[in-house]
Formats: sequence, C-alpha cells, structure tokens
Amino acid sequence: MNRRTFIGTSVAATLASAAKPAWAADTAHHIDRVGVQLYTVRDAMKTDFEGTIAKVAATGYKEVEFAGIFAPNEGYFGRSPKDVRAILDKNGLAAPSCHAGYDVVEKKWPAALEAAKIVGHSYIICPWIDEKQRVEPGGWKRAADLFNRAGETSKKAGIQFGYHNHSFEFDPADSLGGKLPYDFLLAETDPKLVKMEMDLCWISVAGKDPLAYFEEYPGRFPLVHVKDWVKDASTPSAYQGAMGQSVKFGGRMADVGQGSIDWKNLFAHSPKAGIQHYFVENDDPKSAFDDIKISYNYLHNLQF
Repeated sequence: MNRRTFIGTSVAATLASAAKPAWAADTAHHIDRVGVQLYTVRDAMKTDFEGTIAKVAATGYKEVEFAGIFAPNEGYFGRSPKDVRAILDKNGLAAPSCHAGYDVVEKKWPAALEAAKIVGHSYIICPWIDEKQRVEPGGWKRAADLFNRAGETSKKAGIQFGYHNHSFEFDPADSLGGKLPYDFLLAETDPKLVKMEMDLCWISVAGKDPLAYFEEYPGRFPLVHVKDWVKDASTPSAYQGAMGQSVKFGGRMADVGQGSIDWKNLFAHSPKAGIQHYFVENDDPKSAFDDIKISYNYLHNLQF
C-alpha cells in the first residue's frame, strides 16, 4: 500500500467512525441480565414461593419483577419484604422492579415505598387504570396528577415511579377529545417523575410502532415487557379487557421468538429508548417453567 492509498483509507475509516452513533459498538449487543415478570409463574408461586424463585434463578434469569405487591395472590404472597429479600439474595437474584395497583399508589404509597426499599426495588410500576375511571370526564387527568405526585414522593425516597401499558391506552378516548390516552399520559406527566414500562406486545397488538415512541420520547422507557404474539383470526381473543376496542383481530401469546414481533430490530434501538431492564412475561403460559426457559434461551442468545 502506497502512502496516498494509506492516507485515503485512513480518512475514510475516520469519517465512518465519526458517523457511527455514540452507542454503537463494533460487536453486536446482547442482554446481559434477562429478567422475568413473576406473574408468569404466579400459580407456582402460590404453592411454593421459595422453590419457584429458585427455579427461575436456575433457568438463568438474573432479575425478577414482582406483580401486585400487596395483592394476596400476585406479589409477596404473605411474606415480609425482609424475607423476600433474603430469598432473592440466596438465589443470586435482583428485583429492580415491582407492580403496585392504582389503589396502592393512591392510598398505600408510603407502605409501598418502605417495602420497595427493603426488597431492593428501584422502580414501582402502576400496571392498570380501572375502566370506569378511563371513561369518566377527567379520569385520565386525575391519573396523570396522581402519577406526578407519586413520582415526586418516590423520587425523594430514591425510587422511580412508572406506568405499564396495555393496548387500551391506544384507543382514541372520547373523554380526551379523541386523543390517545398513552400520548396524554406522556405529555401530562413529568418525564423525570414518571417513566414508562412499555409492554412491547400490547403496543404492537394495538398497531402502534414502539420505535416512533422511542424517537419522540428518548430515554423515557427504562423497562420493557417482552412477550410475543401470534395473530390468528380463527382464535377468539381472551384478552379483550387489555386489548381495548380498536383491536378487532384474534390471536394468542407466544414464547419470545415464537411470534411475529421483530425483537432484533426493536432492541437495536434500546439506547434511544433508554431500556435497562427486560422482563419476559406470558399472561397465559401453557407450561410456565418450559415457557420461561424457551424465552430465556432466545433472549440470552439474541444479538442486535
């Protein structure tokens, strides 16, 4: 190689490097710590809490997210936060996040924050707004105001508040003059106080593009739910309450990598979205431990 060729090649390489996004690496990215939403194994949790946690860890998961922490058959199942933390530590697991019902956020927030600090949650996520409140005038505004207040209080305690979507947030709401409730919540809540845990399945079922939201609201989505979907007109929907009125087709949930969602493309945009935690979830697993193993293997080996 002569000097002129060498200089030209060097300049081209420098320009290519400068054009590369700051987060891009020379090798493919992968998920270091795959997590699971424990609602997926809720039936096993009812009868063998500690054994189920151990099986989750043995599958390879490094993080777990608890379901409704004060709900009798969804969260800690009667165990104290201190005992829960000991079981997690014993199995080498972290629980960066939990779900807490709207009523907890509204009426039991100090207790939720105290429990979260003991267990080690960095996030508390509200996963649902009652349908009656959604349709009443001012219902979504009342939710946004509550979320801002909860986020301000939790931030002082070192915990981030967030909201988890289904598909109904992407139905135009008469109570909002035809606006999408999800867009309304994003606009009416302080991005420093209220983050979003995007359920990548439900937004896809609603026919919306997660990447468009990542682009418009960068860094707003530190957590995601990872579950797949098979669209099937012959299968009546069993999730109409979650899907909303705009979704007319049938279908079923699937293990991650076994459905129609392009995970590689979505997760290539993780830096833009701000994703830090990936939680596998299947609301209706055929065989919970087999399902979480299939999903774990897919995500553990995925490069993007």
